[in-house]
Amino acid sequence: VQLQASGGGLVQAGGSLRLSCVASGRTYAMGWFRQAPGKEREFVSTINWSGGSTYYADSVKARFTISRDNAKNTVYLQMNSLKPEDTAVYYCAELPYYTSDYNQPTPDYWGQGTQVTVSS
Repeated sequence: VQLQASGGGLVQAGGSLRLSCVASGRTYAMGWFRQAPGKEREFVSTINWSGGSTYYADSVKARFTISRDNAKNTVYLQMNSLKPEDTAVYYCAELPYYTSDYNQPTPDYWGQGTQVTVSS
C-alpha cells in the first residue's frame, strides 16, 4: 500500500486545516502521527476500518477529528483551534490493527508527511 498525505500549510493560531491521506488500495486501521523539530514522532489519532471507532491523543482531543471514506480509500484529519505547539510534519500510516491506546503498534506503511505550521 502506498499512502499520499496532503493538506498541510501555514495557518494562524486558532485556525483550521484538513489533512488527507489517499491510499493506493484498501486499508484497515489507519493513524496519524506527527513529528515536531527536535522531537520524536508521536501518535495523534487512529481510526478502525469502518470508521466506527476512533481514538485521540489527549493533546488533540476535542480539537481534531479523524474520519475516512473507504469508497475513496482516503482518511482525513480535521484540525481545528490549532495551536503553535501543533506545528509538525504530519504522517499518515496504516496500522496492523486498531487499538484505543496511546502506544500504537508499529505501522505497516507510512505516508511521506505533510508540513503543518501554526503561527502565533
